[in-house]
Amino acid sequence: MHFFKAGVLAACCAAALGAAPATADIYMYRDTRGGLHFSNAPSEPQYHYYMADAVWTNGKFRRWGHVWSDPKRHKAYDQIIRAAAQRHQVDEALVKAVIRAESDFVPDAVSPKGALGLMQLMPATARMRGVWKVFEPTQNVEGGVRHLRYLLDRYSGNLRLALAAYNAGEAAVDRSGGVPPYPETIEYLARVMRFRDGYLQGQFAD
Repeated sequence: MHFFKAGVLAACCAAALGAAPATADIYMYRDTRGGLHFSNAPSEPQYHYYMADAVWTNGKFRRWGHVWSDPKRHKAYDQIIRAAAQRHQVDEALVKAVIRAESDFVPDAVSPKGALGLMQLMPATARMRGVWKVFEPTQNVEGGVRHLRYLLDRYSGNLRLALAAYNAGEAAVDRSGGVPPYPETIEYLARVMRFRDGYLQGQFAD
């Protein structure tokens, strides 16, 4: 349910800097109604280059690409995230990691599959979690964190299964008896866990 599709990982920046992790370029377009659409494997010609994914170099988090992500945006929703995380007893670092992987903190992000807002809620999930103004940050984060709490409880605190279900749906996790063998879901898990570790260790500059 996130806006990044599985794509070819671009390691050129990391290789040039001697960094180990690979990166994925991100593309975007704005539709006629002003909605932002993001993908790292664009299939439509209206997408254009937005930025490269993050890389770790010399113990620091850096961003590379033709357009640099605005670090102020990454802090804009801290109070909303903290309040929702505390209310539902979900790790704040996890919530920020999910938002970063899902929308990069763009509140009006729209995925090719129709997921919406900061936490990329599908319309049915938004309704189920009581979110009626899906692009309103407080409602979106509240609904997303509530859904994460539900998934963590459903899978007995197993973070990987909860995240896999957030991305691919509960039915896919249940059918697979674990993390579904989808490249998109496997990549998503790696991204969220990497971002979560970065927040927990205070390694992000933003």
